[in-house]
Amino acid sequence: MSGEEKAKAKGEQAKGKAKEAAGRLVGNERLTAEGRAEQAKGDARQAKEKIKDVLKD
Repeated sequence: MSGEEKAKAKGEQAKGKAKEAAGRLVGNERLTAEGRAEQAKGDARQAKEKIKDVLKD
């Protein structure tokens, strides 16, 4: 996995977790949903990079 893409994926996952936690803390469902969506985006980016690594070998 390229280092830049891996960092983006981890960053999106961390940002999503923080948003989700903040949303739960203040009771904001929209913020919680946005956090979950960002985590999913990071997960998808990470999966894409792993597939690219497997196909490259």
